Amino acid sequence: MKKVLFSVAALMAFGIASAQDATTTDGKGFSKGDVFMTGTVGFSSEKTGDFKTNEFTIAPSAGYFVSNNIAVGLNVGYMTTKEENPVDGDVDTNLFTIGAFARYYATPANDFSFFGQLGFDYATGKQEPEGAPENKVDGFNVALRPGVSYFISKNFALEASIGALGFTTVEPDGGESTDTFEIGVNLREINLGLVYKF
Repeated sequence: MKKVLFSVAALMAFGIASAQDATTTDGKGFSKGDVFMTGTVGFSSEKTGDFKTNEFTIAPSAGYFVSNNIAVGLNVGYMTTKEENPVDGDVDTNLFTIGAFARYYATPANDFSFFGQLGFDYATGKQEPEGAPENKVDGFNVALRPGVSYFISKNFALEASIGALGFTTVEPDGGESTDTFEIGVNLREINLGLVYKF
């Protein structure tokens, strides 16, 4: 773990040190009017004895720079989960999300830039337990995340973000809502992504 933390710190220090020299004379970086796409695709599978959970997620997003430092965008997503439970029966969950976000980039014209993202997402879907009526769920999430972006070519950038401050509420159909507030930096929740600039 110390090696991972040291590597992340060294990468950030290198990026900060070279950010002033890495301007967009080669077409890298962002500026007003730029459009970009990014997103998430993931699959996970967990098994304990006869209990098994499979999860698939896809969530593309697109943004537009309304000024040299500020980008706004929209995102959509779909997540499906199948829980195989030999005791209580299988449960299938399907969720659809739609949301909006705004980002502020500290040095958008450079290869390397820090950004902060404020996002709002609404989710709706249903759980289908085996042998029982389906259960509809709705919820929303508001989160503020710090991140970093690094251009590896004129059109492609690597980015990483981490959850820092967020609020989530989930309400099942006819049930009590579950509200979650979180603050902090959890290194297990680092999101890595690839950005394409048009």
